[in-house]
Amino acid sequence: MAILICGGAGYIGSHVNKLFAQNGYATVVYDNLSRGNREAVKWGSFIKADLADTDTLDKVFEETNIEAVVHLAAYAYVGESVTEPAKYYINNISNTLNLLEAMRRHNCDKIIFSSTCATYGIPEILPITEDMPQNPINPYGASKLMVERIFKDYARAYGLKFVVFRYFNAAGADPDGEIGENHDPETHLIPLILEAASGKRPDIKVFGTDYPTPDGSCIRDYIHVTDIAKAHLLALEYLNSDGKSEFFNLGNERGASVFEVIEAVAWITGKAFAVTAKARRDGDPPVLVGSPEKAYRVLGWKPRYSAIDDMVSHAWQWYCKQEHRGAFV
Repeated sequence: MAILICGGAGYIGSHVNKLFAQNGYATVVYDNLSRGNREAVKWGSFIKADLADTDTLDKVFEETNIEAVVHLAAYAYVGESVTEPAKYYINNISNTLNLLEAMRRHNCDKIIFSSTCATYGIPEILPITEDMPQNPINPYGASKLMVERIFKDYARAYGLKFVVFRYFNAAGADPDGEIGENHDPETHLIPLILEAASGKRPDIKVFGTDYPTPDGSCIRDYIHVTDIAKAHLLALEYLNSDGKSEFFNLGNERGASVFEVIEAVAWITGKAFAVTAKARRDGDPPVLVGSPEKAYRVLGWKPRYSAIDDMVSHAWQWYCKQEHRGAFV
């Protein structure tokens, strides 16, 4: 029996793959490498292919006894989804249907899916719970919400068993330093600040300093990537124990402001760098934090690294290692 990890060469996927392998699971990573990194696949077997390639999908299921699927193969840049919505609807929705149909053809009925807090849009009440209205404000969030609806329909009609995770802000890196975050282009706050701290960019820009928050900057909920991986492991055990299909937030319910993250980077790196205040970006809510209580209660999940300092420290360790070997040149 093996676990098929679609998007397993990506940031979160590679951490999921490592943890599954450490816990005795055989893994098959399926990734087209458009956003992932081949060198991040250090465990299990690897197949370079796209979910649009249904022949290769069928071959994987025919040749490997796939117990369950972890699906992280999606485009995830909000701005890009606005300028190129077709790209997001084709990859995030149509290709997910290809995967689900391959699973149906080969009698594989369990899937763990990476959704997003972007399905909630701009919340009226905080912290966000799973039963709150979902009103995405961009094609990325809309594509993920559509997949969530598809899962519910497939469960009702075909017996699909699923766990859907709505991530907040993934952060940090493998504490062992084996894998980490390496996007191109990079859009996540912590690695962008690390680039400023290391002199790779002239400054870090803060979009909005007049929000109704203690220091005027946006507050976001950060969750360590290894804690996200642990949730996937618990989800597989939950489904294997006949747990019913469910949706879970993955967050800390304790946000950190942009300025607090900047301060953490400055303290941990010991580096001084320029900070430039810019105007607010459209659609950015002042505070976005989620309640993980349901994941605590149902899955027994509890973040190990909930402090922003831990996330920054692990990310900096990874960044320095990559910079030393010239990976960021």
